[in-house]
Amino acid sequence: MASKLIYNGTILTMNATNQIFKPGYVYMEHDIIMEVGEWQVDGSLDHLLEKSSFTYNAAGKVVIPGIINGHTHLFQTFMRGVSDHSPLAQWLKEIIWPMSLAMEPEDFYLAALIGCIENLKSGATYMMDHHYIHTYPENDASVLRAMVDSGIRGHLARGGSDLAGEVRLRETEEQIFASTDRLLDEWDGAASGRIRIALGPLNLYGCSRGYLEKAAVFSRDRNLISHVHVAETSEQIDTTMARYGLRNLELLNEVGLLGNQTQVVHGVWLDDGELALIRDRQASVIHCPVSNMYLASGVARVPEMLEMGINVALGTDGPGSNNCQDNLEVLKFTACLHKVNELDATLLPPMDVLRMATVNGAKAVGRSDDLGSLEPGKKADLVTVDMMKAHISPVHRASSALVYNANGNDVDLVVVGGQVVVEHGKSTWIDEQEILQRAQARVDHLRSKLAGLYPIFANTQ
Repeated sequence: MASKLIYNGTILTMNATNQIFKPGYVYMEHDIIMEVGEWQVDGSLDHLLEKSSFTYNAAGKVVIPGIINGHTHLFQTFMRGVSDHSPLAQWLKEIIWPMSLAMEPEDFYLAALIGCIENLKSGATYMMDHHYIHTYPENDASVLRAMVDSGIRGHLARGGSDLAGEVRLRETEEQIFASTDRLLDEWDGAASGRIRIALGPLNLYGCSRGYLEKAAVFSRDRNLISHVHVAETSEQIDTTMARYGLRNLELLNEVGLLGNQTQVVHGVWLDDGELALIRDRQASVIHCPVSNMYLASGVARVPEMLEMGINVALGTDGPGSNNCQDNLEVLKFTACLHKVNELDATLLPPMDVLRMATVNGAKAVGRSDDLGSLEPGKKADLVTVDMMKAHISPVHRASSALVYNANGNDVDLVVVGGQVVVEHGKSTWIDEQEILQRAQARVDHLRSKLAGLYPIFANTQ
């Protein structure tokens, strides 16, 4: 029997009462958590040590449920740091679109694989990847293959846009829906259920009303999550107002795309009425604080959303606007951004932020029944974070240390579905150095191709 025991650590269960066991243990069989509780030093639990095929002494470590990264773009690992001083529209036109058009299917695999490894090594066992570059028929499969190979739980939102600002990235409605159906047939439920497919209309200014209306029917008929960029910048509000006489959320609601399986990504520029719509339709908001700061897009009204009962989960966003995908780093940015924005140090205590990253993330992806907390019967997805570091220890409260001190480099062990995919901070499934060397060679090649047309790719300072 494939059984595993994590013991002698501080267990943050993230259950309904935020129960903590110190020292505690998590006992797993196959891909399911069987027991969670207080570790007994009197030997009364030694039988678990004896029958477990894998044991891990978590002394000095905190054990948490796997983080759920609610929004990223894995292909953008090839674009991080090209420019650190561009607003969204310029960033898309001069960096994202040119590099996307130059990339080949193997580039999408390498970029996605690096992104998957980074997510795992910074505590995410589940991620929602919004993939909207379909220059080659193999692109989606390249990303999905990377998810499978890395060991992560991957949810691919098949992006689509019929009015994209870059004409070469536009697709017809027929292409988008036919491709999504193929992905559902070939990939949904793959890798023992680790892989899922969602529908991802790109945004509300790059999609026609007709496409959005059909997308609502399509996702409803197939019981799919709808994952959409919404109200990321103030200019996007102006665009939908000029085109339809509606704000972003009003349009999303009118076309039928707002419901309990809708993920509103960013949601920075929402007014009171739009927040009420999200609450009433029981949609989720995916908050990406680092990206919103990096691109100077604005500050989402997260404390108000939470006060209203809106489910708010967290995302790193793509590496092109972060520039990393450090899921633990996002915790600190989330707390600090809203404290300073509201000039209120009492906002978002650490445990609330951790719930956004775990419990709320699980709710956003429709997995509250088996993910998001460490409880018997739930999937064996967990992460250990080493607290015995000079930038963390001594620890007064584990929740505070996780949010304000820890970063991805402190993750030691990651288990997904009962399988160890990161141990001692290293991927156990992938030769990281080989992948990184291949990726660097490809990026150097792509930069040389693009430098003559886009000077920003020739800049090394």
